[in-house]
Amino acid sequence: MAVLALCGIGLCVIASATHADTLASGKPFYVQRQAMFMLVNVVLVVLSLRMDYRNLKNIYVELYGVMLVLLLGVLVAGTRMLGAQRWLVLGPIAFQPSEFCKAFMIVALAAFLSENVNHLMDFTDFWKPALVVGIPFVLVMRQPDLGTALVFAAIGGTMFFLCGFKLKWLGLGAVVGAISCPLLWKLLHEYQRSRIRVFLDPELDPYGSGYHVIQSKIAIGSGLLLGKGWMQGTQSQLRFLPENHTDFIFATAGEEFGFIGCAFILLLYLVVIWRGLHIALNAEDDFGTLLAVGITGMFMFHVLVNVGMTIGIMPVTGVPLPFLSYGVSSLTTNMLMAGLLLNIGSRRQKLQF
Repeated sequence: MAVLALCGIGLCVIASATHADTLASGKPFYVQRQAMFMLVNVVLVVLSLRMDYRNLKNIYVELYGVMLVLLLGVLVAGTRMLGAQRWLVLGPIAFQPSEFCKAFMIVALAAFLSENVNHLMDFTDFWKPALVVGIPFVLVMRQPDLGTALVFAAIGGTMFFLCGFKLKWLGLGAVVGAISCPLLWKLLHEYQRSRIRVFLDPELDPYGSGYHVIQSKIAIGSGLLLGKGWMQGTQSQLRFLPENHTDFIFATAGEEFGFIGCAFILLLYLVVIWRGLHIALNAEDDFGTLLAVGITGMFMFHVLVNVGMTIGIMPVTGVPLPFLSYGVSSLTTNMLMAGLLLNIGSRRQKLQF
């Protein structure tokens, strides 16, 4: 119910954010497309509950192979949009493979770790699962897509921690990362460097790289307690707020629904995350627990980064807000992952579908 409520709120905010486009074309393209795929995904989720999630463990190698083929296909024959080569176009269908690959990697990593969970004692035991995460991480970085690559890293880190990866090793990794910062800085693209500079000081480039964050903070702040009302947000309706139906949809919601509306949206995410952790704790096998933790970690990271970047406490990385942001690939992945959580929970509760 929390997921469906978030999807419903998302449709309302997308309708408001794209209202000008609807008036210009005479057709609510974005809302219709999002609603259509939302209904299709609901049907797919219901049908998937008839399948036993444990069957995925038998095909995890194949799923991992499909993931690598898709990511390599993007680098070889992908279509460049908005300055990055992240999409595959097959006839009338354009999709972002890296979104689906999040799901493939969670399944593959959960299966691999569950088979080796008793052999993960020392730091050196984690090099194989680190390679499972590292290969798609590098391929996604090559697109380039820093936001999605960080999602892969967050998923892997969450699942590693559950398997016994100690905090002192994380501290060692943080020290190595800090020492490597000059090298990592050189590997970043110029627009990625600009985003980090702007994160530290948005006023450094108020009409360029800092424009998104400044307008987003203005939009959220102007919503005050109760908001300006649906379709009444000036920053969004007058196009001051860029990407107001995708990456910065939370800013549109903040302007129109205010602090109360934003708090309600975050409460719904809290319900999803709480239920995900509850399912993980009560799963009947290691594979189910790792799957649930990976999915929940993915949702947590998405919400933290997306909401954080709209209020200026995180760098702008282009990570969508689950179930709210417009995007067929993202919506489909998130819905199927929510369905997999339900599948894990239903097997434990001995429910029949």
